[in-house]
Amino acid sequence: MLSLLHIDHIAVVEKAEISFGPGFNVLTGETGAGKSIVIDAIGAVLGGRVSRDLVRTGAASATVTAVFTDIPKLDWFEENGVDWEEELFLLRKITAEGKSTCRVGGVPVSAGQLRSLGEQLLNIHGQHDGQLLLDEQHHLDYLDSFGGLDAPLAAYGTAYDAYRGVQKEYNALQMDEGEKARRMDTLQFQIEELEGANLRPGEEDELRERRTFLANAEKLSDAVGEAFYAIYGSEEHSGAGALELVGQADQQIGYAATLSDQFSNVAQGLTDLRYGLEDIIEQLRDLRDSLEYAPGELDQLEERLALITRLGRKYGGSEGEMLVFLERCKGELDDLSFAEGRAAKLEQALEETRAVVLQMGEVLRSARVKVAGEMEARIIAELSDLNMPGVRFAVDMAPQALDRTGLDQVSFLMSANAGEKLGKISRVASGGELARIMLALKSVLAENETIATMVFDEVDTGVSGIAAQRVGEKMSRLAGMKQVICVTHLPQIAALADGHYLISKSVSGDRTYTQVGPLDFEGRKREIARLTGGENVTDTTLRSAEEQLDAAERYKGSRG
Repeated sequence: MLSLLHIDHIAVVEKAEISFGPGFNVLTGETGAGKSIVIDAIGAVLGGRVSRDLVRTGAASATVTAVFTDIPKLDWFEENGVDWEEELFLLRKITAEGKSTCRVGGVPVSAGQLRSLGEQLLNIHGQHDGQLLLDEQHHLDYLDSFGGLDAPLAAYGTAYDAYRGVQKEYNALQMDEGEKARRMDTLQFQIEELEGANLRPGEEDELRERRTFLANAEKLSDAVGEAFYAIYGSEEHSGAGALELVGQADQQIGYAATLSDQFSNVAQGLTDLRYGLEDIIEQLRDLRDSLEYAPGELDQLEERLALITRLGRKYGGSEGEMLVFLERCKGELDDLSFAEGRAAKLEQALEETRAVVLQMGEVLRSARVKVAGEMEARIIAELSDLNMPGVRFAVDMAPQALDRTGLDQVSFLMSANAGEKLGKISRVASGGELARIMLALKSVLAENETIATMVFDEVDTGVSGIAAQRVGEKMSRLAGMKQVICVTHLPQIAALADGHYLISKSVSGDRTYTQVGPLDFEGRKREIARLTGGENVTDTTLRSAEEQLDAAERYKGSRG
């Protein structure tokens, strides 16, 4: 659960720290006091989108820190290289330039990684959720989520993907004969051109290296020749070379070594030097021979390089890429050459995979029909608790052409009043009814969710009177399973809180400041009186508020 939220320099909140407890936590305050800023801060620290506008005017940066306790050992930790701890610190820093830094347990993570973790820790439900309920495209997701239909959905998805894969191959072969003939001619030309080139991986690099060598062959030959004659010697190059001179020195010092041991090391060195020069002479002879090349070789090499360059511009940058393109052309030509036989096989495979996906679709439909009845009963029961006793709710299922979601089109129907026929929620539900339907749906879906904390941001809009009382009771019961944090302006809901926090705003030195603090019994009594009677808090409204708080405690005690 979310146990601590610390806010620094977020909009009008200079600094605030809220310690949330288990159960039902309520945030109240005047309109514009900053209730939505607290929700924005929670969204930010869970990886939601942020902008520089969140940073308080004049501040260099804004920071939100959240502490979650009793964290389950989620796969996210191992997948993202973060050590799991039951108490977890999340941090989000936003600079005045709009840059964002995220940390989980002190480990830097991306906003996407933080958002992925946040989605498994806490859900935020706002007023816009009612609009999602009006969009029938979401109704199927709600039904599948309620039924926990992951297994039949996965089986259907696997079958559907296989069917679509075969369908794609089959469609690729469907072309008229003229188009087919033109494509085969193009492929045949490309294959012949590439095969005729006899390409070899790495050939272009070898040719360029050889071209550089040939361009400098004369200079290299002169250098090798001069080095050879300097060592070997010749009459044209000043007589004796280094080898002959070293040989003479070796002979003289070798004789000296027979007369005195002190010359032995020098004699051995001269002998080694003479042998080394002989080896170098042989290497220079080999190099001199290797420098020979046939006339016209450079021209042939340039032509070959030009061919490879031209083909590379058409079919790929390197010889390897061109050879891959060649194999692809051969494969496509084979497919077209035997298209009729392949098309027949694909057509059969298409029928077989379609039969499988239809079978999996029927299995999925049967599961949906079963859970639809259960969902109807649960939602009606929840709505009855929310002061809608005459309501009827139905899950309408109609067949549709198979797609990624299955064979079913799902829409929710309701009748809010006895005697009225069922109709689409978007046409028959008022704002207050829509809010209660969404709360009922969230309550039912929460039973299958592992997420421990649910945040409701003024989802009670349009609700009043007894209906507001029932909404508060519903949230209080939901808080028996989850930690619930609720922003509200209704005294009936605020009275049922286990923890009540007041958000207030003040002006000092031409700056606006928002404070958030917990309320004791007297503070709660005064705030509920304000919610009931506005600015005019009287002894009567205070007594009424105390009665509401006492009644709320009796209700919570009665449900155990």
